[in-house]
Amino acid sequence: MANKKSFVLRIDEDVYKAMERWASDEFRSVNGQIEWLINQELKAKGRLKTKDDSEGKSGKQKK
Repeated sequence: MANKKSFVLRIDEDVYKAMERWASDEFRSVNGQIEWLINQELKAKGRLKTKDDSEGKSGKQKK
């Protein structure tokens, strides 16, 4: 399992309530939902490598 970094996040109460509803719909904790959302955006913007980035299209690892 990857190491995780803890930090405090201050967030607007209405935004938190919306995140609670969304997380509940997806069977996640609020923390898990926020982590998922951040990961999705980082991957979409090319700021976080995915497994596909480290492997070629044939499945072989890049050198």
